[in-house]
Amino acid sequence: MGFNKPRFRTSAFSAKHEFRHALTDWFSREGKDYPWRRTTEPYAVLVSEIMLQQTQIATVLGKHHYTRFLEKFPDLAALARADDESLLKAWEGLGYYRRARMLRETARAVLDIHHGIFPHEEAELLKLPGIGPYTAAALRAFCFRQPSGLVDGNVSRIFARMAADPSPVDSSAVIRKHRDWALDLCDPGDPATYQHAIMELGQTICRPGRPACERCPIASFCACSEPEELPRKKPPAVISEIDEHALFCRDDEGLILLHQESGSRRNGMWKLPLRSPCECAALEEIYSASYMITRYRVSLRVFLLENSGGLEMRTGDRWVDPDAITALPFATPYRKALNRILENH
Repeated sequence: MGFNKPRFRTSAFSAKHEFRHALTDWFSREGKDYPWRRTTEPYAVLVSEIMLQQTQIATVLGKHHYTRFLEKFPDLAALARADDESLLKAWEGLGYYRRARMLRETARAVLDIHHGIFPHEEAELLKLPGIGPYTAAALRAFCFRQPSGLVDGNVSRIFARMAADPSPVDSSAVIRKHRDWALDLCDPGDPATYQHAIMELGQTICRPGRPACERCPIASFCACSEPEELPRKKPPAVISEIDEHALFCRDDEGLILLHQESGSRRNGMWKLPLRSPCECAALEEIYSASYMITRYRVSLRVFLLENSGGLEMRTGDRWVDPDAITALPFATPYRKALNRILENH
């Protein structure tokens, strides 16, 4: 190690009160103020948890995704009534658009089955569409003030280091073990503050790579001597390469050819229409970029089709007025591509 880590003194499990006090006392001084920490309303908390599952806090806050979504859909009823286009537009920029639809299904289920009142018990929460163990635990802690086994990547990293455990944190056995630990250590008197504190500790102090052990409030409960080496994960999935060849085309009236997707991943989202490499071979390339989606690295290339006369229209292709494009929901890579192209063509 390149620094002196404070010495391990005792296990958190044998000194729970001291562990909780050290953690929450630090949080009372250092904790950040996020908008979802100012409410116990289950719907508002649920929106934040779903947004943050696969999106960084900086992204959710940076463009006010959370506050704008709640302004558009302020309660369960408003979200339950939302059509696909307005829902996906409000979610634009967050990716993983299936989350938005599942959030809407959750709203509908709470209204239909529970008369608009979120259930408090874990078993009932888990029956709702789109709610898994993590989200159920978050609602129980942050809204209903009940102890819960809340574990995200930050908490899992802390536990791996505290126990000096090299087992893969993404294995089923370790995930179950960490949930049990989280429930055991959670402060029954103030579960919300405790859970916010331990997650923030992972974000700011017990961070990936080299943690700030010299500033850690629970360092004396941590048995790890080489924290940079933990946590460990299972071998990563192989990244697959994908090429996308897209067209940019205007008709004689200035309308732009777009395509509305119907697949499961981006159903209802808009993009530039894709064609085969052979169909684009003789066309001028006017834009290129790459982006990642799950385990795929996508190379996007856009080609200019100046004459739409011989164009073969395909299912989902539509001619769209340029003035209407801003209101349509786009996946971020295609929004960037289209904006850049429109600046130059």
